[in-house]
Amino acid sequence: MSKTWFPARLWRIARLTLHLFKGVLIVASRFATADRDLRVAIIQRWSRQMMALLHFEVRVVGTPPGVYPGNTLLVANHVSWIDIFVLNSITVSRFVAKSEVRGWPIIGWLCAHTGTLFIERQKKRDTARVGNVVSASLAEGDCIAMFPEGTTADGTFLRVFNASLFQPILDSQGKVQPVGLRYLHVDGQHSLAPAYTDNLSLIASIWRIVSAKQTIAELHFCRQLDAEGAHRRHLCRESEAIIATALNLPLLHKGAEKPGGHPDESQ
Repeated sequence: MSKTWFPARLWRIARLTLHLFKGVLIVASRFATADRDLRVAIIQRWSRQMMALLHFEVRVVGTPPGVYPGNTLLVANHVSWIDIFVLNSITVSRFVAKSEVRGWPIIGWLCAHTGTLFIERQKKRDTARVGNVVSASLAEGDCIAMFPEGTTADGTFLRVFNASLFQPILDSQGKVQPVGLRYLHVDGQHSLAPAYTDNLSLIASIWRIVSAKQTIAELHFCRQLDAEGAHRRHLCRESEAIIATALNLPLLHKGAEKPGGHPDESQ
């Protein structure tokens, strides 16, 4: 991997910090009075600016469903915290995220105040609560995004999707948009720089990202699935298979070993 010089890394971190504070100012001053179209435009523009300052090139394969497709559940494989901003640079969504994200400095505040729904996955009651909120939001014309693997992987394999997370789109009778996400070096080889795994801290993850000279974020917008008349397990397994095929990734079942011979202990 071609790395940036040390001063360039510090410069990127400084620019990222300023951009995050810029986001706080924009959200605090404009979101309360802005309509949904304006909020969507602001989020997309801010996310694209973030990609540029981090030297990410976002490449799209397939046809995105639009800037903010109504009653659509966007499901993607999960590699990093930065996935949210990569996806928002093309198709803006309200994300379902783990509750820990809310406590992250600046990023957590921005997520909380731009429509992210936080869930405590260990609590079944909270899962049901968020599911009801998601169903209502979809029915009202929102685009909701989630990562049905439940946790991150390094991008070299796919974890089994959680079928219960597909129930809200059945209730709203909308569309499921599978999206495959991967990160590459400029030479086309797989990049581990953005991977947020193995108990890596947020600061360490940011340092790895700014250390890469350039990163390609490749988004595969696959064929949509119609939730009307479907079963959540069918939608789940088909989304899983579509993304695995698009990215040519092996599917890691619970209790199996990760590629490289390390047993999976995260589920």
